[in-house]
Amino acid sequence: MKNKKSLLDTLRLLAEGQQKLALQALDAYEPLVTATIKNNNINQHEIEHLLDGMLDFCYDDAILVLYRKLCRYYFDINPAATVDYIDLYRERWDEDGKMNFKKTLP
Repeated sequence: MKNKKSLLDTLRLLAEGQQKLALQALDAYEPLVTATIKNNNINQHEIEHLLDGMLDFCYDDAILVLYRKLCRYYFDINPAATVDYIDLYRERWDEDGKMNFKKTLP
């Protein structure tokens, strides 16, 4: 019984840590994505760098919304690369298609 409680406590701590990381990521990426879109930044390297970084946190709904927002913006700049980023998201986080990342943009 003690081992089960210990395991559950460890899993709870891991989940809490993951939530904290997602909040930190949101705080870091949200102003960058907002500035990219507001300033009509078309630097593909910078946009892809943001998408690469956010992909690791797309288990979090708020980061996923931000990722999708940047994908919609990037689609007009580089549709093929955007489709690749959508596929990367699906491979990592949505293998069964339940997260509803629409197949077509925008």
